[in-house]
Amino acid sequence: MMERRFGRPRHRHMFNKLKVFTGNSNPLLAEEICHYLHLPLSQAVVRRFSDGEVFVELGENVRGADIFVIQSTSPPVNDTLMELLIMIDAFKRSSARRVTAVVPYYGYARQDRKVAPRVPITAKLVADLLTTAGAGRVLCLDLHAGQIGGFFNIPVDHLFAAPVILDYLRKHLTGEAVIVSPDAGGVERARAIAKRLQAGLAIIDKRRERANEAKAMNIIGEVQGKLAVVMDDMIDTAGTLTEAAKALKDHGASEVWACATHAVLSGPAVGRLKDSPISRVVVTNTVPLGEAAVASGKIVSLSVARLLGEAIRRIHMEDSVSSLFV
Repeated sequence: MMERRFGRPRHRHMFNKLKVFTGNSNPLLAEEICHYLHLPLSQAVVRRFSDGEVFVELGENVRGADIFVIQSTSPPVNDTLMELLIMIDAFKRSSARRVTAVVPYYGYARQDRKVAPRVPITAKLVADLLTTAGAGRVLCLDLHAGQIGGFFNIPVDHLFAAPVILDYLRKHLTGEAVIVSPDAGGVERARAIAKRLQAGLAIIDKRRERANEAKAMNIIGEVQGKLAVVMDDMIDTAGTLTEAAKALKDHGASEVWACATHAVLSGPAVGRLKDSPISRVVVTNTVPLGEAAVASGKIVSLSVARLLGEAIRRIHMEDSVSSLFV
């Protein structure tokens, strides 16, 4: 009598069907992830026509493969987003089994709700674009707002860089420290870090005059004589951050550090950080640092390759990813 076995088989050769590609936004991070996975970075040509249109050509067969394309939608955000969409389309038209968009930095995330009449919700628009292009899953890191995950009708794995940053802080913090949220929206993040470090918590009450500009007003909490560590999800123009640092120093903080996952550092950001009372800026490599940022001497970049690589491995092998959501 023939024996039948039910359930999904776990083929030994399954891992051989995993392929990792990258666009032009962060190839070094993609190479680090492939190093962790002990895989070569798959080949693709991503370039521009003379009029600026994106051209993509895959350099190898992807039929039946489990594709992970690594692309932060970092500056120039429109170019990197179009690269990602066109690459996903190329994979689907080449008969890939599944395409997972690995978006370490998800651009347009700050426009996640309607805060005024006649404005768009671009975080939802980008989610629709990725899904329509053919992504079957999204893996991202420290979304600006957690509800963005609900904008997708496909699975979203939302990881946090907190373990990477926490490991650094545990090794380098000395003396009494206080974790600072630069605004009311970041209190939950700052509280979680403070709890794990057994440090104090402070909140900056600020008034935003217009987009990309903020003025710190009051400090809620005790920072006198302490090392103040400002926690945020991203640093864009650094206006909020530098105003926060000045307020903390004015209230007696002995030193000010800043930690953020995404170092966008647009416009005057690097100059502001260089001239600010912040002595150390700890970020991750979801967005590559420019030459000016590296030369500033204040910025420390931590790698999230191991975190993303482990998530990719587990997704591909259909293992649990929940232990990484901390």
